[in-house]
Amino acid sequence: MISVLFAVLTALSNGAASVLQRRAALNVPAGEAMRLSLMGHLLRQKVWLCGIVLVIVAAVCQAVALATGPIAVVQPIFVIELPATLLLAGVVMRVRVPRTVWYGVSAVTVGLAVAMAAAAPVGGRESVPGGDWFPALVVTGLFEAALITAALGSDGNARAALLGLAAACGYALTAALMKDAMAQLDEGGVTGLLTAWQLYATAAAGVGALFLLQNALHAGSLAAVQPMLTLGDALISIAYGVTLFGEELRTGWWLLPQLAGAALIAVGCVVLARSPLAGGNAPPAPRVR
Repeated sequence: MISVLFAVLTALSNGAASVLQRRAALNVPAGEAMRLSLMGHLLRQKVWLCGIVLVIVAAVCQAVALATGPIAVVQPIFVIELPATLLLAGVVMRVRVPRTVWYGVSAVTVGLAVAMAAAAPVGGRESVPGGDWFPALVVTGLFEAALITAALGSDGNARAALLGLAAACGYALTAALMKDAMAQLDEGGVTGLLTAWQLYATAAAGVGALFLLQNALHAGSLAAVQPMLTLGDALISIAYGVTLFGEELRTGWWLLPQLAGAALIAVGCVVLARSPLAGGNAPPAPRVR
């Protein structure tokens, strides 16, 4: 129950952060794409810094959630981040929530419920045997390289979607490393945590994922980025949970409702990301011809 509560808090923080970071990315010159100077432009914007504060809050909540629950349960809950944030924004700003937003919220909520009920993730170990990390990191690196290469060969929303998926993979890896690092805390206390390579790998993966996300938001619309980010994070995290932590999911005919739930989530994310409450209709930054 604690893991679910903190997963929800993580989703709320991450959803709000994505919207703030997208708005900040619109003010960055197009020529800064895929350069470290992009971060310099963002650091000078208060709206982006507010988003980073929320990212830090989300990281703390995520660590608690992963330390107390299976990764295949915690990470999929994060798909509610966008609908929850939009509804909260409507209440705070006293703006009437459009009917389409409610459709999107319903699609994401029902999709998540169906997918989780069908998958029924259980079991798993708290830590990962050291030797299992090497093939996982190699495969992840190759996948990331392929996505980034494909993104550099495209532009607009296609680039945004590819970089959004690359960022999702980075965040999923960050979650897996974070869960393993928290296990070192349980086993060896603070000393065990501070001497664990997983802690520093978590920081490196998180910074890399953040950099990819900023470039994704800079390349195209939130509607192109959010579904890839949300679903990609959930699905890749589940893959890590099964392969690294030994968590189990239902298979066979149960895959059909799982796929149906994922499709509903994807549709809901697109609808919500296009909402004015998310800034989804704002035009992307100008491209260099």
